[in-house]
Amino acid sequence: MEEYFKIILVSIFSGAVVASVISIIFKRKTEKITAEIKNQFEMNLTSQKTGHVWKEKAVSELYGPLYLHFSRTNRAIKRYREKNLFLEEKVMKESNEKIRNLLLEKSYLILPDLFEDANNLVEHYDVWLEEFSKLRETENPEVDKKFVFAGPQGYPYPKNSEKNFIKKYLELWNSLYQ
Repeated sequence: MEEYFKIILVSIFSGAVVASVISIIFKRKTEKITAEIKNQFEMNLTSQKTGHVWKEKAVSELYGPLYLHFSRTNRAIKRYREKNLFLEEKVMKESNEKIRNLLLEKSYLILPDLFEDANNLVEHYDVWLEEFSKLRETENPEVDKKFVFAGPQGYPYPKNSEKNFIKKYLELWNSLYQ
């Protein structure tokens, strides 16, 4: 009987040791998996925050102002019936310069699929501002000239580029605030 008791005692002790070792192994494995999950969660959260911050910056510093200036110049063109130098100088010139400058100064916020559109707009506004300068910012401005246009110089307004920027603005705005 004593022999059985020793065997049972050794079995219990061996079982306890094996259970402890297995428990330690599983605990370490569980801690490692938990740490990996926590790390991945933090990386995802940081990525989301970074993406959200970029979108807010892009909307507030580039796409939003572009949207308003596009709208402003479109409304000015609709109001234009006969030569109106104030409308041309104060609205069109200011907005055209602002749009061009935003595209150049905030180019790091322009998404790659809009690079060509940005180039088309900058090129058009460069030519328009050059024409405006030739016709209006001289000692004898050609007051009798019609509204300043860049299209006749081979640089028509890239309407699709404007539409693409407006579409991207609305897309970003909706993803942030809706």
